[in-house]
Amino acid sequence: MKKLLISIGILFVLGSGFTALNTYRRVVNTSFGPGEHLEYRVHYGFINAAEAVVDVSPTLYKVNDRPCYRVNVDGRTVGAFDLVTRIRDTWRSYIDTSAILPQKFYTNLQENNYRKEENITFNHEANTVKAEERTEKDVFKVPDNVHDLISGYYFLRTIDFSKLASGQVIEVPAFYDDTIYNMKVRYRGKDVIKTKQGRINVLKLNPVLPQNKLFKDEESIRIFVSDDTNKVPVKVEVDLWVGSMVMDLKKNSGLKQPLKFQ
Repeated sequence: MKKLLISIGILFVLGSGFTALNTYRRVVNTSFGPGEHLEYRVHYGFINAAEAVVDVSPTLYKVNDRPCYRVNVDGRTVGAFDLVTRIRDTWRSYIDTSAILPQKFYTNLQENNYRKEENITFNHEANTVKAEERTEKDVFKVPDNVHDLISGYYFLRTIDFSKLASGQVIEVPAFYDDTIYNMKVRYRGKDVIKTKQGRINVLKLNPVLPQNKLFKDEESIRIFVSDDTNKVPVKVEVDLWVGSMVMDLKKNSGLKQPLKFQ
């Protein structure tokens, strides 16, 4: 009897330990998967200013013992705009396939003479973020289920917007550049917009911005997301203090379902 009680006690402790370690949430994702490829073109007024490519790797990666999507975002200026402001930026996020949370985030920025390269590792059990290869403070305490800039966007794609009222705000904690942000996005309902590929049903989203010297107001960015399973941004409009920018989806492949242009 004593041995049985000891065995039960050991199993209880081991079970409790497993539960404590297995703290990840589970998020249902039917919107994206391996092999998704998106290409965008950015216009500043009538000028073709930049292009961006967003890729979800066709294979999964294991990071921190968790299966992850690897998402690459590459942005570069082009044409005459490249002569004035030369940008070659890369962001990479390893996103947990079950929790839709970042495990690692990589940044490589080349903007005129400015250079920055950094690797960030997330520990969601300890709620910490570690910046690798840093001599100054390199471990930061973060909130539960914190995101990087890329994973936060992919998490938004898993949300069922049909359950939200127009004007409702979604809040997501995010860590970037040694700072914790409370990312806020306001849902503005549904619409139909015209693109070069045809008219398409969309969901309207407004990132809520703090007051700054670049954007006109807190809702200067308008994101139009396909109103389907994919929830892919097909158009982004940005109002600046000087002029405006528009980003259009130019090419896509590997989506969960084809985009339905009218």
